[in-house]
Amino acid sequence: MNGRSIATVLIIALVGLSAAGCGRDSGTLEPAKAPTDPVVFDDDFAANVDFQAFLGSDLYALTIDALEKHDGVSSLKFVVPPPDQWVGGAFTTGVLRNLTGYDALTFWAKSSEPSTLNVAGLGNDNTGTSKYTAEWSDIALTTDWAYYIIPIPLPEKLTLEGGLFFIAEAPEDADGHTIWFDQVIFRKTGLISDPRPVIDTKTMSAFVGATVNVTGTRTTFDVDGTDQTIVHMPGYFTFTSSADTVVSTDGGVIKAVGAGTATVTAALGATPATGELTVNVAPAPTVPAPTPTHPAGDVISLFSDTYTDIDVDTWSADWPDMADVADFAIAGNNVKAYTNLVYAGIEFTSVQVDATAMTHFSLDVWVPEGVTYFRVKLVDFGEDGVYGGAPDSEKELTFTTSSPIAIVPGSWATLDIPLADFMGPSGLIAREHLAQLIISGGPI
Repeated sequence: MNGRSIATVLIIALVGLSAAGCGRDSGTLEPAKAPTDPVVFDDDFAANVDFQAFLGSDLYALTIDALEKHDGVSSLKFVVPPPDQWVGGAFTTGVLRNLTGYDALTFWAKSSEPSTLNVAGLGNDNTGTSKYTAEWSDIALTTDWAYYIIPIPLPEKLTLEGGLFFIAEAPEDADGHTIWFDQVIFRKTGLISDPRPVIDTKTMSAFVGATVNVTGTRTTFDVDGTDQTIVHMPGYFTFTSSADTVVSTDGGVIKAVGAGTATVTAALGATPATGELTVNVAPAPTVPAPTPTHPAGDVISLFSDTYTDIDVDTWSADWPDMADVADFAIAGNNVKAYTNLVYAGIEFTSVQVDATAMTHFSLDVWVPEGVTYFRVKLVDFGEDGVYGGAPDSEKELTFTTSSPIAIVPGSWATLDIPLADFMGPSGLIAREHLAQLIISGGPI
């Protein structure tokens, strides 16, 4: 192919189914102990506590209210605006705390009108690397102050925690509403018993070397006589594999290490969890994808070791899509590994692609034996650059083992697709605001 504009994006995708000192003494110093301060907010933020609004939320929704309070002199006030905006964020601390002596996060709350708080929880430090997030959803608020308890799934895990409290709330009517929180404090309540942990029972596929993600981890507790379900990260669980040579669970990380099938079970402390994960592990490709040779000036790259990539918001959208994705490396070559793929949404809405000067869309794909088709859909958000605006347009193309541009099960295939194939009355109207790539695959 000749010409300057020869590639819109390059994606490498792996797709599968389904000092000796100065003389004081020779002893060692003990590390400083993490503080056990239980307070997040009580008339004011506790020491070293900060509020970080979530991306996309109203940045100015939170204030300290000296007029409305349950006790003391002030409360936290969130003004939830009318539709098209929401509030939310995490109360974090840069001085990590030891919270192992408490069994719950507690707070008082009320609303300007009866409402349902979308979610509140703990363990989210707003870094994207949290291990022990736990949340309670659909919390009924009234116009009177009420006391709320969020159980900590397994307190012994929170030896060094920076995520203390978080909330998220969307408007419930055209006028919005206001919610208040007071005395946000970790406590040893003694009111929490009968844990009933659960993981989703499912069968998954993985490649040797891949990390397996566990979903649907949650625990129901008896909280002062009432059942309450807390959805939490899998880090609270201890996992056991039926075949360590196939799937290892060292350090709580579930990793496919050898071809075969293994069953993974879980426990919350000494309490076994209901449900199990069956993992079918297949050998991964050992040869990396071909190194692209297009000049960098002719490429807009989403994912490549060769070019500078644009920012991609997500490689697996939360619409939800139906796929598991993990970062993977083959002989030092980075890839995105998709397993259990029905379809996956890749979104770059924050940095949309203007492909009007481009001629092709390129990606390298490896699929295992048994896969008979692979589909690629491009979505353009139209001249306003907003999903749902006018005129959004899209086009999906299917590639098989016998199509002019073909997949090759068990080998890498470079799909170098003319962008003209996506265009037309029943396809893309324009390609100035490309914002989504949707991939799918499987047996026909």
